[in-house]
Amino acid sequence: MDLLQPTTRPFDVCVAAPGPGPGSWAGASSAVALEDGGFVVAYRVRTAQSRGGRVVLARSPDGVAMTPFAELTKEQLDAESLERPALVRTDDGAWRLYLSCATRGTKHWRIELVEAATPEALSVAEPVTVLSGDQSTGVKDPVVRRSAGSWEAWVCCHPLEVPGAEDRMVSRLAISDDGVRWSWTATTLQGRPGVWDARGARVTAVVDDRVYYDGRANPEENFRERTGVALRRTDRVVALGEQPVADLRYLDVVALPGGGYRLWYEAPLADGSHELRTEVISTTA
Repeated sequence: MDLLQPTTRPFDVCVAAPGPGPGSWAGASSAVALEDGGFVVAYRVRTAQSRGGRVVLARSPDGVAMTPFAELTKEQLDAESLERPALVRTDDGAWRLYLSCATRGTKHWRIELVEAATPEALSVAEPVTVLSGDQSTGVKDPVVRRSAGSWEAWVCCHPLEVPGAEDRMVSRLAISDDGVRWSWTATTLQGRPGVWDARGARVTAVVDDRVYYDGRANPEENFRERTGVALRRTDRVVALGEQPVADLRYLDVVALPGGGYRLWYEAPLADGSHELRTEVISTTA
């Protein structure tokens, strides 16, 4: 499969930045394709006044036009902030939303799960903590997939043992029989000293043996991550190249029923705000 490199084709803005200036972000999305050709998309909205304020659920007939129908707020989840969700449909047709929740008054993050028969009911479902992290590790931004009859989650882990350095990140793979009770594996992706991703690596999408991830070189680039590509082996992930492939973060890739892929990603604007963009990549010449 050719590299699904974003920003090499025309894009559409599907959710505008919620306001001008730094801290006004729309993005960090996770989408599920529907049988009728449409999509359900979950994305995070943050304003300069409200850090990680809400996760919005929207329906889209084409991946571009978004009609929001529900939301979950950080107050509802007793969180100081919300980041990237993971939206998944189970084998029996139920809907799951994994939520990245900042524990109030700390640098710690945890992952909560809500499950419902319909996407509309997710906003009123009771949350359950499924990945709690611990005193030395915060966990967030999961990429949750069904794989060979089981579940896997690529989880961004933030080491907390060094005060002031909690922005560092390593991605670890967890596996599960049911998507609720998880076990960590030895598979990780981490930054490389002296390279553009030295400060850390956060997996954002997995397509066959290709792994797409956010990285940054130093603490000053926090919130301005770029996207790189890695190759998945049996028990490890190997970063490819010495440079990122795109100036964006939180890439999401969904296979289309008729072939090809639709991408969504959070793109920075010149004033420091972020918007949610989408584009289509065809696998036919």
